[in-house]
Amino acid sequence: MHKPSRLALTACLLALFAAPAAFAADAPVATVNGVAIPQSRMDLILKSQEEHGAKDSPELRQQIRDFLVTNEVLVQEAKKQGIDKSDSVKQELEMAQRGVLLNAFQQNFLKSNVISDDQLKAEYDRLKAATPSKEYHARHILVKTEKEANAILAQLKKGKSFDALAKAKSDDLGSKNSGGDLGWSDPGQYVKEFGDAMVALKPGEITQTPVKSQYGYHIIKLEGVREAEGPKFEDVKPQLQQEMQRTAFDKMIQDLKGKAKVE
Repeated sequence: MHKPSRLALTACLLALFAAPAAFAADAPVATVNGVAIPQSRMDLILKSQEEHGAKDSPELRQQIRDFLVTNEVLVQEAKKQGIDKSDSVKQELEMAQRGVLLNAFQQNFLKSNVISDDQLKAEYDRLKAATPSKEYHARHILVKTEKEANAILAQLKKGKSFDALAKAKSDDLGSKNSGGDLGWSDPGQYVKEFGDAMVALKPGEITQTPVKSQYGYHIIKLEGVREAEGPKFEDVKPQLQQEMQRTAFDKMIQDLKGKAKVE
């Protein structure tokens, strides 16, 4: 049986909070010391399990039934010991109940506020327009001092291999073993000094002077430039839907807070 953490939480919350009268019409899954466990509770947990990839089966239902029976036995014993009367426990139960309510409220909002394809496409186009149109393939050699950087530049001017010098001299452990290769990226992925120096180069060129940044001194070689493709609309549509719904939800919260009388 799949047992995501939500399973125990959901079952416990229902067992503790749900009034038996609310399930009076349900045929009980089991009865423990005269207390009926309603079918509704089984159905809710079964639905959660199916959402996490489990398949409905007699075995799964039996496992859920056993879990609910165990849960009910423990809840009854906790109440027998008066644990439910503790102020701290009452406060925790209230907070947990509010959490369930707020989660249901959020889910209801998301279901009721699906972003249209036209809105998603407009947001995709806006983000695409704000994204750099070109990608750059660069290599670099990073050292601590300007003196070291100038010494390496002198060797490069004498025909020494950039790849070999990067492997031997660079302090960038992430790229030195590949000859300083940084792969394809847009300039915004780098610190400003590095990005500005990189885009000023033509393919095959090397910076003529060391480029100072917060990391040290860079010698940059530009390998190539290409048009940035970016992800296709259909590939990012689900993420855009989530992000725009989250933004709408946050705005709704701010609107409600703005209207609320808080003293």
